[in-house]
Amino acid sequence: MIDSYTFGSMVISGKRYDKDLIILPDGTVLSHWWRKTGHALLKSDIQDVISASPDILVVGTGMPGLMKPEKTLLKELESLGIETRVMPTEAAVKEYNILRSEGRYAAGCFHLTC
Repeated sequence: MIDSYTFGSMVISGKRYDKDLIILPDGTVLSHWWRKTGHALLKSDIQDVISASPDILVVGTGMPGLMKPEKTLLKELESLGIETRVMPTEAAVKEYNILRSEGRYAAGCFHLTC
């Protein structure tokens, strides 16, 4: 579960992270996550997530929502059986926590700033 999120910072299980990150369905945090094209989210940026085969991927696009998934990415994930929910990071944190509290096999990738 995510304890808190503020612009540029996230606390997970008491540990503070100041860089974009991925949370795999088993709870593993991959910190210092960086995308190849800055504010674009490509399939190659989330290979660790795809390999983990979550039921749902929650994408936090930054506080104002500047990060955008590549146009074909959502269809590709759907074809792999991964439902994807894309929203600004503050809402994504809430969504992720709800899914995890329901016992869903969810992953998250979170852009912490813009």
